Amino acid sequence: MPTILHSALAGLVLAAALVMPALADGLKDEIAPTGKLRVAIAISPAGGAFWSTRTDAGFAGVPVDLGKEMAAQLGVPVEYVVHQNSGQITDAASKGTWDVTWLPKDPERETKMLFGPIYEVADATYIVKPGSSIGSFATLDQAGIKVAAVNATTTMRGAIAHLKNATVTGYQTYDKIFGLLKSGEIDAFALSRDQLNKMAQKIPGTRVLDETFKKTVTAVAVPLGHGQALAFVSKFMNEAVTNGTLRKAYDNNGLKDTPIRTE
Repeated sequence: MPTILHSALAGLVLAAALVMPALADGLKDEIAPTGKLRVAIAISPAGGAFWSTRTDAGFAGVPVDLGKEMAAQLGVPVEYVVHQNSGQITDAASKGTWDVTWLPKDPERETKMLFGPIYEVADATYIVKPGSSIGSFATLDQAGIKVAAVNATTTMRGAIAHLKNATVTGYQTYDKIFGLLKSGEIDAFALSRDQLNKMAQKIPGTRVLDETFKKTVTAVAVPLGHGQALAFVSKFMNEAVTNGTLRKAYDNNGLKDTPIRTE
């Protein structure tokens, strides 16, 4: 009888040993089907917990650091897939060109990708051009006022919903809007407060309005249908908060004074 029991236990152990690699391979097939972890990033000098930047060595940013660490855990190389904004990343979600990303979450995007834990909550507001007399949302939301936003982003959708009289126009890049604001060709720019505060330092005479029109939340995401990948990236992000990986990514990218804000 003990021999039969031992044989049964040995069989279960062998079965588990065979199944575990299969599960690991299944995860890799879903989250890294090309043999690399393709991380979608958006390039801009804006900084913050979402945007990434180009460097002499390649790329830098919170998503860059997180993607590198995630790829290391999976045991695959990392590849960064560059976009101009989060709207482009969203549009590519169904095209199979990227495997994981970190970007602002909203109901429209939840129809196109699966989101894991939130790791940033930011206040969205407006910066007004140099010399502008606009000092509040009430004076901003007037007919004839031109407000810019990065095209097809959650902040742009929020600004359109918020402003009833001013005109909101989307542009593909942060750099384009920066130039328009500096030259006075637009009246205001909608973005998160921390990024606009940095912009104000670069364009004398601008002002960041005190009010907030939207709370923007940023989270890890994978394409629709990638449930196994979602479970892995969610676990990764929860651990990144507790083991200091996320804090280190913030600190490495100029965000030492920025608290990590989760739901």
